[in-house]
Amino acid sequence: MCRKTALGPTYGSPLEKILILPVLDGHDLTKRYLAYVTNDKVGLQILPIDGNPHKSSAFICHPGGVSNLASSYDGRHIFTAGGSDLTVMKWDIDLNALEAAVSLGGEDLTPFYNLLDGGREGEFFRELEDYFYYVQLRHQGIDTMESRQVSTHIPLTQVPFVMRAMGFYPSEEKIEDMLNEVKFSEYVETGKQVTEINLGDFIKLYINHRPAFGLSMKEIQNAFQVLGYETENGEVAINREDLLQLLQSRGEHLTEEELAECLTTLLGMNPEGGRSELGTYDSTGAEAFIEEEIPEEITAEIFTADILGLPIPEPEKTDTEITDELGTSEMSSKT
Repeated sequence: MCRKTALGPTYGSPLEKILILPVLDGHDLTKRYLAYVTNDKVGLQILPIDGNPHKSSAFICHPGGVSNLASSYDGRHIFTAGGSDLTVMKWDIDLNALEAAVSLGGEDLTPFYNLLDGGREGEFFRELEDYFYYVQLRHQGIDTMESRQVSTHIPLTQVPFVMRAMGFYPSEEKIEDMLNEVKFSEYVETGKQVTEINLGDFIKLYINHRPAFGLSMKEIQNAFQVLGYETENGEVAINREDLLQLLQSRGEHLTEEELAECLTTLLGMNPEGGRSELGTYDSTGAEAFIEEEIPEEITAEIFTADILGLPIPEPEKTDTEITDELGTSEMSSKT
């Protein structure tokens, strides 16, 4: 079981090697630090790792690449060995500077708010807050006439819905990891499972599990290049039947009914709640609806904008296009 996932340092490459700095007798054993190297940097991380970016710091040590890492017996120095440069560097450790950076970054949830688009006062946070409290109403029943019980927590069963509403689409395996992480977070201390989560912990869960660099249009286009074919118009596309077959047979397998439910929900056929509130699922009607709404040849743009409903970023302009625009602007000003 995956017990915890945390956002790590993003310094150009994955961590190549890590080690826990030793603690001498008489020092505070509750404060521990981790040293690491990436492709060309050496850094320190305050433990425990919780996703706070201010707890980590790194510097370029060997531009040509790091081959190894070691610590002195007292934890006050780090040694790094380069590759092709045939150089060993000795680094003095200043833990006070690292702790000061954490203090300047803010306390409690402040560092995590800053990782959200717009921060604590931004539109994204307000939307997240609205969804968080809306799922409480949804859990209690939308059409109920009974008094509402407003709480600072939501049931764990509602976590996947809020994640997807915020534009993060985890796989079923990822969802299980997230729920287990919260469920067993206090098990060692209390022997009990956690069944609900508050807004602050939800924000940390979201920050630590969402893709660090988001979903790029280029990744989707590359997937279509591999799986698709070139049409008469010169576009790369995937046949509708082939795409449906791939979604059912590759990666995390979907049954035909699950796939139909997902697609009809994305395309607006199902009201909120999906099958669980509709009762018996009409697979025949869903199949006809999918064939009507989804074209026979699907491009990356159609899949992204029309099916997933995600915005397509504007393509970067070339130097020629920028020059043409400047020339047009100059002519307009003269006119």
